[in-house]
Amino acid sequence: MLRRFRLEEPGSISEASELLSRFGENAKVYAGGTELLLAMKEGLVQYERLINVKNLKGVSEVTSADGMIRIGALCTHHELETSALLRDKLPSLHKLEQNVANVRVRQSGTLGGNLCFAEPHADPGTLLIALGAKLVAEKSSGKREIAAEDFFVDAYETSLQADELLTEIRIPVPAPQARSAYLKFGYLERPSVGVALAFKLNGGLSDVKVAVGCAGPAPRRVPEAEALLNGKSREEAARSLVEAGAVAGRASQAISDLHGSQDYKEHIVGVLLKRAFQAAAS
Repeated sequence: MLRRFRLEEPGSISEASELLSRFGENAKVYAGGTELLLAMKEGLVQYERLINVKNLKGVSEVTSADGMIRIGALCTHHELETSALLRDKLPSLHKLEQNVANVRVRQSGTLGGNLCFAEPHADPGTLLIALGAKLVAEKSSGKREIAAEDFFVDAYETSLQADELLTEIRIPVPAPQARSAYLKFGYLERPSVGVALAFKLNGGLSDVKVAVGCAGPAPRRVPEAEALLNGKSREEAARSLVEAGAVAGRASQAISDLHGSQDYKEHIVGVLLKRAFQAAAS
């Protein structure tokens, strides 16, 4: 059972930020609660106050403007998996959202909550890194953008400051020649390995981005694997995938656990990178 706590109901981002500043480590932001409440029930974490941001205005829409797709942090996974805008502009993210956890989680869990909780075996962060996303952090004194690849520090740890809230995810609208894919593998409830690949295909590959997640403590971009594919023809890139997969596997910081051994996970990274390339290039 949950221990007693006080539920705060701020009316704005600024008020929520001030509450975080006032109560410090004794308070936590509450949105969908699909991860947080489970951790509290298990006694893994305990907070005297939860700051309910569910009803805040202006942070639960999906829009497109100024060459960016803007996703409010309070958008649920279900809202994203049924978004016509994502389906048309970002099909790889749309498909990912259709396969997050299960129906119950997608109905109440939010994209912002997923990113902020930073659970190692979560899907969205890996693909957002490959898509070049920027995350908007806001507090009472202002806001800033954080590159998705700089947002995740470690397991359950992000680069958000103590009084900041994640309010928006900004993703560049892909060019016509842009391709991307995200693939995952797992035999337990959570994925064991996730791989995201994005590039432009116009005769050859350019602007290649590779990201790996779920295998280690946090999703990571892999510039060394990108360099092996960037500037290559489709055929040359295909021949480089084994080496790129091995590099990405080592960079995943895979940890041996119930999801598999380190060597096994590193091998799966290579398999998924090859399949992601085939899916994106087609």
